[in-house]
Amino acid sequence: MINKPSVTTEIISILEAWYPKLTILPDDLITQRRNSQNRTIKQILGHTIDSTSNNIHRIVHLQYQPSPLVFPNYATFGNNDRWIAIQDYQNEDWNNLTLLWKYSLLHLCHVIGNVDDSKLQNEWLAGPDETATLEEMVNDFSRHLKLHLSEIDDLISKQV
Repeated sequence: MINKPSVTTEIISILEAWYPKLTILPDDLITQRRNSQNRTIKQILGHTIDSTSNNIHRIVHLQYQPSPLVFPNYATFGNNDRWIAIQDYQNEDWNNLTLLWKYSLLHLCHVIGNVDDSKLQNEWLAGPDETATLEEMVNDFSRHLKLHLSEIDDLISKQV
């Protein structure tokens, strides 16, 4: 079982802590410093938007499609880097990108709050011999988000 208020409160707390911090970052910092995956802060934030969007779609599909759900995993075989490149997050307006990040997370919280508890054990085929339940996906989202925000934090703190 998921504690919907707890999950959404955690996501909103992360958002409230990070949104103001992100909006004041200088352009050279968000566009030039790169992590071990060669991603800039803009690209990492874009990836978290993709993750949020894909999770919203999975959450919705897992409540009305047959289980196990066959739905593409955008993150396999380096496809998440293709998503980042095709959407050109590196050249996206930073204000628009941070607003999209904020409102995507708020919408995800709304969607999580409306999950049908009877569907929590429905499964998504995440890859060969790999499944995840709707419950696992919802409960894991904050961990994944914090992982990428810690990458951003490392880049902010990195000495040039």
